[in-house]
Amino acid sequence: MLKKLICVVAAGLTLSVMGTTVARAGVLDDVKKKGVLVVGTKADYRPFGYLDPSGKIVGLEADLAADVAKRLGVKLELVPVVASNRIQFLQQGKIDLMIATTSDTPDRRKIVDFVDPNYYGSGLNVLAPKSARITGWDQLKGKKVCLIQGAFYNKELQEKYGVDGVAFPGTAEVYTALRNGNCLAFAYDDTAIVGEMLKPEWSAYEMPLDSILFVPWGIAVKQGEKDLVEFMAKTTIDWHKTGFIQQLEKKWGIKPTKFAQDMNAKYK
Repeated sequence: MLKKLICVVAAGLTLSVMGTTVARAGVLDDVKKKGVLVVGTKADYRPFGYLDPSGKIVGLEADLAADVAKRLGVKLELVPVVASNRIQFLQQGKIDLMIATTSDTPDRRKIVDFVDPNYYGSGLNVLAPKSARITGWDQLKGKKVCLIQGAFYNKELQEKYGVDGVAFPGTAEVYTALRNGNCLAFAYDDTAIVGEMLKPEWSAYEMPLDSILFVPWGIAVKQGEKDLVEFMAKTTIDWHKTGFIQQLEKKWGIKPTKFAQDMNAKYK
């Protein structure tokens, strides 16, 4: 009799827990109820997310976040994140959505849900003096090219493209070497180069090549938030279909990317 009673109580508790789970509102419903969308974005990665003179986060990704909030009819709150905490903030519920220059990788898909399709991406390019008149990767063969120590693309650049790599521990050392003429060019993430080129001191330099080794960026949400993923998927497709991403590239002084062009053509 006791054994039967225990089973009944256990079953009741299980149903209670299941009922609570089913009844729990998702993040999308919570956002609509509270009237605020909290988005994690960069505040140190010009022109995708950075602080303007007033201390406000602005940039391409901040504009994307604002468009999401507008579509939902809610206010927007931007929370600055960095690579070391952005996924944790999402998992802990400190942010509802993450639009923060995040590479969409298989390992990351194990811990957060990424929205398909991807909204943007980055590749490898070079920062070089305009006077060098570089128009193709083949022109770098046998030439000294500044690199960052440990970068994943160093080996391919040296083996496939034949560059004479000169590695430095950080960008500060690279920029000094580039200005001093110790390297013909600096091979680096194209989106970071775009941000650097917005500074007046680089007016005599350019990013002249088509980027290679492309890595897509994904909008991420906490695992299991199906409604939010579906909403963001439709939103991202609309961004590509209408050319909104390309409009933002122009607004923020970003060289038109093949990815944005291809996605626009795909969904147009």
